[in-house]
Amino acid sequence: MATFLKTRVGILVMLAIGILLGYMTIKGGLVAGALLLVAMIGIPTVYGMVAYPIFGICCLLLMAFGLFFIIRFDINYPMGTVLDGMQVLLLLGFFIKQKKYPDWSIFKGPVATMLLIWIGYNLLQIINPSAESRLAWVYTVRTIAILTLMYFVFVYQIRTIDHVRTLLKLWLVLAFVAMVYAYKQEYIGIAAKEIADMESDPLAVSLMFIDGHWRKYSIFSDPVEFSYHMVISALLCIALITGPLKKYQKLGLAIFCILMLNAMLFSGTRGAYVLVPVSLVLLAVLNFNKQILLFSSIAAFGILVMIYIPTSNPSLARFQSAFRPSEDASYNVRKQNQKRIQPYILTHPMGGGLGATGMWGVRFAPHSFLANFPPDSGYMRVAVEMGWIGLFIFCCLMFVVLKSGIEYFFKIRNPELRSYCLGMTLVLFALNIGNFPQEALVQYPNNILFYLAIAIIQVVYKLDIQEQKAAIPAN
Repeated sequence: MATFLKTRVGILVMLAIGILLGYMTIKGGLVAGALLLVAMIGIPTVYGMVAYPIFGICCLLLMAFGLFFIIRFDINYPMGTVLDGMQVLLLLGFFIKQKKYPDWSIFKGPVATMLLIWIGYNLLQIINPSAESRLAWVYTVRTIAILTLMYFVFVYQIRTIDHVRTLLKLWLVLAFVAMVYAYKQEYIGIAAKEIADMESDPLAVSLMFIDGHWRKYSIFSDPVEFSYHMVISALLCIALITGPLKKYQKLGLAIFCILMLNAMLFSGTRGAYVLVPVSLVLLAVLNFNKQILLFSSIAAFGILVMIYIPTSNPSLARFQSAFRPSEDASYNVRKQNQKRIQPYILTHPMGGGLGATGMWGVRFAPHSFLANFPPDSGYMRVAVEMGWIGLFIFCCLMFVVLKSGIEYFFKIRNPELRSYCLGMTLVLFALNIGNFPQEALVQYPNNILFYLAIAIIQVVYKLDIQEQKAAIPAN
């Protein structure tokens, strides 16, 4: 492509495009010029996503990270459908490749089986006798089903260690961008447009303005998604440090990790604060050695100091309150809500139907019992909307996913692949724990990263097996 642009024909083509763009802008206005520009970028992108799957996955991640930041510019277009369309394109590319190079092994195994059962149960919710609205199911299942199917796309299309490296590098670059913007919000100030959007909603003010301090959410939808992402990205850095990297790379990842955990404090999300020490316990158990023991001891000491040190800093004070839940009024309210809804869950084995709570419940069944119930927890939402049957399936899925990550970590021999497996297992473990106090898997990009992490665990194990088989003849 670069060579073509240097030729006379390439220069003439670019000149013609420039003239056409200018002409369209003059004749049709800025909108016409912008539409032409979008078409020039969009058509090659659509082709690239179908024909070059890793490029498509990278585009999906870029859009997932930037979605809510783009929405802040009041673009009069349902941007969520763009992400849906990108996932459909990836599925189209998957089906084309699967037809040409069939590989049915990706649908076998405990993880794939549980994901298929989970998809099937979500589809079965259409006949839920307790559901107040079928339209709520339509809007909800669209996202859940497509997102879950992304796992099979990832497992099939991520074929080499270079693919894994590319995706993890992109993940960390995007996390770096999010972190920098959070520091900008904290120390330079929140943009006037962002402040105006929050102040226009009294409920948002009550949730976002605490103790005279605005909670930061960077480029994400809300502080919870931002803080959880900082945690899982920091855990990924810690896992990569255990791999075969050079000293300067490990130092860079360590500094990046510390900066992200500090940025996490800007969010004021108590649920995220607990994830770090809990995940470090799993790290110490899985990768027990002198270095990890020393690191864990230092980290534990540092966390204890942060919990008990006297402070007037609002972010640190909120961090400390996360480890004293009995003193937290919001936590006690959530406990009461969960206690109140338990009889409903026990008497409705399939729940109240997908989309019964939250935005879709208010929109499609505003007078229903569940429409105004605040789930405040991913597990509670599953239990309320999909019943104790759905909760059981979801818990089994989480168990199988984490079991495979832990099991493969001990089986993988390649130290680089092992560090990737460890990182993804820590990410899944943190999101699993974080899904209890908050909803960790409902918004972009964390919901996509959840399925990407599951897929990478399977991919690196498969790559390691291939390496081991290739090494046998040499011996």
